[in-house]
Amino acid sequence: MATTHGLDPGGAEGVGDGPRKKQKATNAATGFSAASVRAGSAQLVAFYFRAPVKAFFRTRVDVGAILYTSYLQLLGALHEPSSHSTKRIYPPPPILATFSAGFAAGTVQSVVAAPLDALQVRFKVSDMLEGQYKTMWAYGKHKLRDIGLRGIFAGWTLNFSKESLGYGVFFATFEYIKQQSYLSFVTHYYGSYDPLSYPHPLRPTSSHRYTRPVIKPHYALEPVFLLLAGIAASVTQQLIQAPLNIIRNIHYERLESLDYRSQHDFGGSGVLKNYYHAYEETFKQCRRQARMAGGLRRWLYRGFIINTMKQVPSTSAGLIVFELVRRKYGSQIEAVRIEKDGYDILLS
Repeated sequence: MATTHGLDPGGAEGVGDGPRKKQKATNAATGFSAASVRAGSAQLVAFYFRAPVKAFFRTRVDVGAILYTSYLQLLGALHEPSSHSTKRIYPPPPILATFSAGFAAGTVQSVVAAPLDALQVRFKVSDMLEGQYKTMWAYGKHKLRDIGLRGIFAGWTLNFSKESLGYGVFFATFEYIKQQSYLSFVTHYYGSYDPLSYPHPLRPTSSHRYTRPVIKPHYALEPVFLLLAGIAASVTQQLIQAPLNIIRNIHYERLESLDYRSQHDFGGSGVLKNYYHAYEETFKQCRRQARMAGGLRRWLYRGFIINTMKQVPSTSAGLIVFELVRRKYGSQIEAVRIEKDGYDILLS
């Protein structure tokens, strides 16, 4: 039997606009901190692997902050206990809620990041074809003036699929291992817990004193699950995003080549028709390259191991900070008690 026992009832806040505003500010701070650490860690790893300078543009703190903040807000809307500022969310959110929140947050990020990703990939092709732009921002200004937002967002469907599915699996894996797997392990190892017995997170509990001995799991146990959750989330995300990223980059390069060939027909219906048929040509090119590489799976997952090794440290670091900051701003009004024969297990 698991229950939540109030540790500091006086610290509970009333329900109203104040706690909601505080929760939004907390989510924003948590999202920005996680995105900053992930971006910085990615740059360090890229430097270690001698990545090209242009690769550093991918580590955008602002886009990452939007992702993490959106996820926290959406998860709170889908899972009521997650909307409260507590150090431990109980009961933990179901995997469907975390996947849905991650999917929606990835969709939000795709809207913001799609033009930047498209310009980055297409700038490389234009730089080879013309070599007249010193920076990507100068190229972006010129491209936006020429083809408008509709052209910039051409190919967004691939980016949407990559971000939404990738981050849906990403957050679902992270939360499941971090919470459900951890609770299941502790429950199986120490006792039994009942997820139906818990008070409302904002309702002060009684100051009843337990006379039974209380045991707390080893302090290193939960950080181990947190680290495993970060690694597993990064790997599963790469399984989804790596092949879609290859197809997306090929498509963006094709779009830039179309822009270059159609530079005298800006705004015409022929350009939009070419954008439409570009998907067909992209998939034809993908099939050709897959045959040359010896199979679709071998081609889509080429370099998967080394790319995942470069991705895991920054992603895991970002998720760890994401969780630590979320707990830092969480209140200490409750803890989960797991009852066993003769004593209780306390998860603070």
